[in-house]
Amino acid sequence: MTTVATATAPTEAAPTTFREALAAFPSGVTVVTTTDRQGRWWGFTASSFCSLSADPALVLVCLADNAQCHPAFLAAESWVIHVLAPEHAELAMRFATRGVDKFSNSDFRPNEKGQPVLDSAAVTLECDAYARHPGGDHTILVGRVREVRMRKTIPAVYFRRGFHTLPE
Repeated sequence: MTTVATATAPTEAAPTTFREALAAFPSGVTVVTTTDRQGRWWGFTASSFCSLSADPALVLVCLADNAQCHPAFLAAESWVIHVLAPEHAELAMRFATRGVDKFSNSDFRPNEKGQPVLDSAAVTLECDAYARHPGGDHTILVGRVREVRMRKTIPAVYFRRGFHTLPE
């Protein structure tokens, strides 16, 4: 006698439980910046960032579809990803907050394309737009890395809704 498995409808984790589980995964913290066609600076905080390919050098970052900066990043030809250092915790929180002046009281300067760059970031990746993909309530931005700058500092780690410093 042969037993045949029947298909069942997929289930989904409860949103609260899902967020709690992801908070238990330590990650780096990035601020991603760009400029719109009028030269206005835009940016957001993202912990959903990772390398995608070594050849070509590709990285990805995920942006909420309802973010105020979403239209600017959909149209952008390039952006800058800043891997933050522990001293940037307040900056990360500001860039994660809707409706605030994200660039006030910060050390951003324009690069050759006019995009905001934070020289004190642990790592800075200047990227050209490579691809964009839908991903649920987010857009996956894939960037081709054209320039890398690194400082001799340890990056911040975000874990259980708090910023932590790794030992040297």
